[in-house]
Amino acid sequence: MSEAQSFIPTPLYLSERASARIAALRAEEANPELRLRVYVTGGGCSGFQYGFDIATDLADDDTVVELGEAAIVIDPLSYQYLVGSTIDYEEGLAGARFMIQNPNATSTCGCGSSFMV
Repeated sequence: MSEAQSFIPTPLYLSERASARIAALRAEEANPELRLRVYVTGGGCSGFQYGFDIATDLADDDTVVELGEAAIVIDPLSYQYLVGSTIDYEEGLAGARFMIQNPNATSTCGCGSSFMV
């Protein structure tokens, strides 16, 4: 008989590029408490859309995910839509942005900023 193993799910995964960008924002602002707030709102062409903001203040019901030198904040309503997602960061001709690869999304729009579950 094998022993039971415990598993602690990670609510979000962070790419090296996203982690480096959040660490750079902390350094630029000289604020080690700076976090990336990730949230979901209604709207967009697919029903829900992602949002990103810089957070220094936390609400009592926020979830903070520490990932190396970066930290992410998620409100309780958004949490359910983001579990298992990967946050990435890209820079290109169209500009720079954080983006989400969400395994819970059944469809997304062309630009990847909105989704449907």
